[in-house]
Amino acid sequence: MNWEVVIGLETHAQLSTQSKIFSGASTAFGASPNSQASAVDIALPGVLPVLNKGAVERAIRFGLAVNGKISRRSIFARKNYFYPDLPKGYQISQYELPIVEGGSLTVTTADGEKTVRLTRAHLEEDAGKSLHEDFHGRTGIDLNRAGTPLLEIVTEPDMRSAEEAVAYAKVLHTLVRWIGICDGNMQEGSFRCDANVSVRPAGSDKFGTRCEIKNLNSFRFMEQAIKFEVRRQIELLEDGGKVVQETRLYDPDKDETRSMRSKEDAMDYRYFPDPDLLPLAISPQWIDEVKAQMRELPGTKRAQYLTGYGLSVYDTQLLTQSFEWSDYFETALVACEFADKAAAAKQIANMMTSELAAAINRSEIDISAAPVTPSALAGLVRKGLDGTLSNKMAKEVFAAMWAGEGGADEIIEKRGLKQISDTGEIEKIVDAVIAANVQQVADYRSGKDKAFNSLVGQVMKASKGKANPAQVNALLKQKLGAQ
Repeated sequence: MNWEVVIGLETHAQLSTQSKIFSGASTAFGASPNSQASAVDIALPGVLPVLNKGAVERAIRFGLAVNGKISRRSIFARKNYFYPDLPKGYQISQYELPIVEGGSLTVTTADGEKTVRLTRAHLEEDAGKSLHEDFHGRTGIDLNRAGTPLLEIVTEPDMRSAEEAVAYAKVLHTLVRWIGICDGNMQEGSFRCDANVSVRPAGSDKFGTRCEIKNLNSFRFMEQAIKFEVRRQIELLEDGGKVVQETRLYDPDKDETRSMRSKEDAMDYRYFPDPDLLPLAISPQWIDEVKAQMRELPGTKRAQYLTGYGLSVYDTQLLTQSFEWSDYFETALVACEFADKAAAAKQIANMMTSELAAAINRSEIDISAAPVTPSALAGLVRKGLDGTLSNKMAKEVFAAMWAGEGGADEIIEKRGLKQISDTGEIEKIVDAVIAANVQQVADYRSGKDKAFNSLVGQVMKASKGKANPAQVNALLKQKLGAQ
């Protein structure tokens, strides 16, 4: 039997506020256990929660970015369950009336573009964290994370493969970082996904029983976990068994999912409006103010780069992988001050997506910490555009700049890397190479194109790599007679 995979994702994005959603306690990562859990976070008797305006503003920003409906009135509810890292016995969340409803994201897959519909995005507080290592068979509870503001983003079951789910998660990850609502640090738990996975016979319009895979904190693990779960469910069904609705965890060491607990439904949580919090009212004026302050979105930037500078789709995707990359590109383009903006944009993009990207990956740093600044890169690119440097020379100069040897002009002077663009000087070298390689000249004139490449190589070798390659090609073809 052929099976169709059905996937929906729930993503918890930790909002980038300095304090928690209902208290003034810090959200800084890495503090000593239980040093940032205030009386409000653990609901000691007599305390009252006060909503963090910054968390609401970030939720509005997200709603605008995905073209969702921002609710003029939303309600906080108590989600009741008992777990060691939730000392007050309930989590403040939103249920019937979330702050954002609807919206969508467009992702690029192997089969083309796909739109993933969003069901909702709602505000809630995070729980604490249970620590199972280094406690000799016991569990430690760290409540620092309790009360940290989250935006839970829920999709419709629109994805049909692990690859599509990962593509969506990456687009969402880029977006929340781009609009400045979440740092996206998956290692620290700032961006984590739950995948609801089911399978059904191909062509069926009825959903199968779903299982939820909790707390996937890397794109690679997400893909592996979903693929395993799909195989598990198909094998179970084909053997005559039934899929049980449950929550599962992924074990990357064994590359398998395992049962965690039976899957709860909404009725199990006994939601009811939180009596300590008034309904959240959002005015049109506030929405307009947030919208006016938002930067252009990645899709808008990609369209500008495609139509304005003629960059490739591949280039535009890399340049908009984060706001920092886009800002670096645009700053370098302005600093380049070259008349042909499209040519400058292409060369800057080439350098960023090759040499700069490779150096950043090797050094394991963010682009904001790159030792080659946008203006320094612009200076290097100008030397290529005006014919001073060949592509090979530019790469050598970039490596020296990254190593801290100075700016492009200083390194070019010190290493004697200036490209030879004087036609008369190049012509002398070409003539000498033609005279010394009679057989290769004859081979080329008899139709053997490879001989031409050999002659070009001889000229470049004779010029110690400094001759302008375009001029070398043109002069050789002129003197030999183009085939």
